[in-house]
Amino acid sequence: MIPGTISKLSEDTLASAATIYPKSDLVNLTGSTAVATIVPPYEGFSGILVLTPTDGTLGLLTTGNIAIAVTMPLNRATFLVYSKANDVWYPGALS
Repeated sequence: MIPGTISKLSEDTLASAATIYPKSDLVNLTGSTAVATIVPPYEGFSGILVLTPTDGTLGLLTTGNIAIAVTMPLNRATFLVYSKANDVWYPGALS
């Protein structure tokens, strides 16, 4: 979880873009632009991020710092884990 929150997920809404800057644990993504780069919320971050597309399916691309390209279904939470050692986000398995 993002520092400053205690035993709760912080939540925010962002417009999808080639590069996004999440500042919360759970991000509802609007729009249809595929995401290639997710900037960690602060220097030294290593943790979990949950993305949920709210307008339709949305892609994660490997042209930035995402390890595996995936298509996130509408209204389905996609979990990502950031490795600061590898400077990459690892998407969780989608079913």
